[in-house]
Amino acid sequence: MFLSTAGTTKLHEARDSWHSGWWITKIFMGIGLMVLPFFIPNKFIEVYGEVAHFGAGVFLLIQLISIISFITWLNDCCRSEKYSERCYIQVTLLSLAAYIVCITGIILMYIWYAPELTCVRNIFFITMTLVLLHLMTSVSLHTKINAGFLTPGLMGLYIVYICWCALRSEPPTEFCNKKAEAAQKEDWLTVISFVIAVLAMVIATFSTGIDSKSFQFRKNEAQSEDDVPYGYGFFHFVFATGAMYFAMLFIGWNSHQTMKKWTIDVGWASCWVRIVNEWLAACVYIWMLVAPLVWKKRETVEST
Repeated sequence: MFLSTAGTTKLHEARDSWHSGWWITKIFMGIGLMVLPFFIPNKFIEVYGEVAHFGAGVFLLIQLISIISFITWLNDCCRSEKYSERCYIQVTLLSLAAYIVCITGIILMYIWYAPELTCVRNIFFITMTLVLLHLMTSVSLHTKINAGFLTPGLMGLYIVYICWCALRSEPPTEFCNKKAEAAQKEDWLTVISFVIAVLAMVIATFSTGIDSKSFQFRKNEAQSEDDVPYGYGFFHFVFATGAMYFAMLFIGWNSHQTMKKWTIDVGWASCWVRIVNEWLAACVYIWMLVAPLVWKKRETVEST
């Protein structure tokens, strides 16, 4: 779908019709493509598994940029002259709630995943999350940036959630992760949580796929009425990398380990992928705050 729709610019052309129609054909093709892997050599699946590691990382990066762009857009909208006075109370309450949830989540992670001082690794992960939250807030409140409390609060929710997912991905045999061992016994709860996670991921993938404007370098180009509303190729590229991400969840980001029954996204590889994703999220957010000052200073130096 990516190869056949990449570069589509106008509505009512053949590739536009292929993107939004031909559902009977796509259904039969989908069924065929689900059956096909059972008949192709295992070597091909192994090669796809190696490619999927890279594709899943690309998906996480795309989703991260999309989330930060949305948070930044929401903050700019609430701080604009049109809505600043009208949304002041709502923004204050939302920011306060975000920080309360962040601190509560960090405290609960200390209780659940660092019950003893010997849980050095988990204590480090959780403490780093607290440090990153403080760092993002400090940069956002700097006098030269003055981005307020809303964006670091929402980003704090994001990194706290990622840290929690990372700790849950630790093998249940770990002494510091007894909650995962208890959760494995509740098979029905695992299934329900997996279904909810799948639905949430599909929604996130769809919203990211149609948000191609966040990844354009030239955003001021005028659009005509017959232009496509979003990049079709980018939409299918995001879904392809999202499928690779799901593949990595099923095997715990390690194609050489055997997953136990009723487990998904469990293993040290999964844990470290989440942690690196959390640190990268904080770094990208801070860079998006600092970058305008850096470019402005560089332009000033070059002009003088």
